[in-house]
Amino acid sequence: MPAKVRAYRARIRSAQTTKKITRAMELISASRIAKAQQRVAASLPYARAVTRAVSAVATYSNVDHVLTREAPNATRAAIVVFTSDRGLAGAFNSNVLRKSEELSELLRSEGKEVVSYLVGRKAVGYYRFRRREYVRDWVGGTDNPDTATAKEIADAVVAQFVQDTADGGVDEIHIVYNRFVSMLTQTPEILRLLPLEIVEGVEQPGETDVLPLYEFEPDVNEVLDALLPVYIESRIYAAMLESAASKHAATQRAMKAASDNADKLIREYTRLANNARQQEITQQISEIVGGADALSTS
Repeated sequence: MPAKVRAYRARIRSAQTTKKITRAMELISASRIAKAQQRVAASLPYARAVTRAVSAVATYSNVDHVLTREAPNATRAAIVVFTSDRGLAGAFNSNVLRKSEELSELLRSEGKEVVSYLVGRKAVGYYRFRRREYVRDWVGGTDNPDTATAKEIADAVVAQFVQDTADGGVDEIHIVYNRFVSMLTQTPEILRLLPLEIVEGVEQPGETDVLPLYEFEPDVNEVLDALLPVYIESRIYAAMLESAASKHAATQRAMKAASDNADKLIREYTRLANNARQQEITQQISEIVGGADALSTS
């Protein structure tokens, strides 16, 4: 067998092996994404209920609470970046990291110092490669988020927010994550957690509507003390679930594209191998015919 044909067939075997791996990863992601979507859908009612409760307290009370108070001259801001622990997901991680870089540049242009919290090994690797400092990281659970990790992240960022900036605290908390739109679309999103921004605010009453009357027991401050940490935890957990679902969708799409490319390579190398083999056969026939002619004329 000529060397060229052997080389093509070796490449065919390599592409077939790659296709088996990418196809298996595609099927694994397809099986996981259904569960991830179910978890996202199951978390929405609770997140919306907590948001409405916090919105009602913040909208219909004039209390000055530390978690809703805007700093007159904000000097430090924290960013929580949600990536994955593994790659092979196309532009999933690069998109959210690029979005976090844009947010960091915007905050720095406003004269704010930026500190980072990282979720996922890809974010940690990105910062370590560039020798950038970060406050804390969480790795190992991005494919299957749990409430314990969400509570740990929420406690860490709230603790730094309530701390004075002179002692290392921050005036703002932002999160950057991939929002799951569809199997084909995952969009990097930025959400400011603190000071509280009403994401799903209470609708403004009409001229004939009557504003609701709320009574707080024991008082508004204690209600906010109890509600706001739960709200922050629910938003972080929702972001983790959205990021996990987005990652599985991105992996499935990337692995399907890789499998399709492997098919194209297999077809192309098969054609080249056949051409090389045909050329070898034609050359051998030509040599035999030439030898026969030489014998007949001698």
